[in-house]
Amino acid sequence: MTELSGASPLAPSLPALEELFPIREVVRLTGVNPVTLRAWERRYGLIQPVRTDGGHRLYSPADIEAIRSILAWTERGVAVSKVGSILARSAASKAATADAPADGEWSEWQARLGQAVSHFDETRLEQLYGQVFSTYPLAAVFQEILLPLWQELLRREGFGQTSQWLFLDAFLRARVLQRLQLGRGPADERVLVAAIPGQCRELELLVAGLLLDGDSGSVRVLPVGQPLEELTLVCQEVRPRALVLYSKTPPSAALVRQLGRLALAVDCLLAVAGEASELGEGSLGGTPIACLGSSGRLMARRLAQFLAGHLDT
Repeated sequence: MTELSGASPLAPSLPALEELFPIREVVRLTGVNPVTLRAWERRYGLIQPVRTDGGHRLYSPADIEAIRSILAWTERGVAVSKVGSILARSAASKAATADAPADGEWSEWQARLGQAVSHFDETRLEQLYGQVFSTYPLAAVFQEILLPLWQELLRREGFGQTSQWLFLDAFLRARVLQRLQLGRGPADERVLVAAIPGQCRELELLVAGLLLDGDSGSVRVLPVGQPLEELTLVCQEVRPRALVLYSKTPPSAALVRQLGRLALAVDCLLAVAGEASELGEGSLGGTPIACLGSSGRLMARRLAQFLAGHLDT
């Protein structure tokens, strides 16, 4: 039997041999070349494959998910050197949620939903959608089950994959829009949520609006493609209490300057949400722009604090 070595002493146990993948299979599954994988391991410590006695690297399913996460962050413009801290924060956030089920439970729901999507079975998908919302809180459903499945389908290649992603995307957008419309509250409590152009997809923006809203009914999501330079006009007419800009990529120096000018031009509070708010906290520090974070519960809590005047900017 092949023996494994080189595992981290902090690891509670090694995965079973049949759950490990050689580097050629990891390259096929993720599209990341071996040189890059070795650099992420040696230089940054982002992944920790186990080794056989012959020195061959073997990767677990968790390693493959980590590689996909690293790839997603780098594609958004995040430096590899900063990805480790982002992944660590994400892991700590999940660990802090005492009532969170094991990852395997999320995977089971994703598999059931994915099966319905693969058959383009809207009736079954609707049933599962209702069941999962009756089982878990809204933030957990989107951030741990639905959006990861949506992102996985988006990454897949091959015949039929695009059609499956479009089917799920259209289904989720319709239901999130319905939730937002049904929950609308008084106009004088309104919060506008807009995407920074080109930095997220419509479903991601809609879900962010839903998570920011909580149960307040105050959030109105502007269409994707809303020009930043015209938000002063929109805010002048709508008169919201706050304007929240959503993005999944790090803010550039030019964007930070543009946001600073926008904060002075609008007659309401201005905040940034999504991964951009975490990655841009340093550059936005000292400005009147609040950073709301990217997790559902945190965004909603910080927005409420911001509106109440208790959030440090």
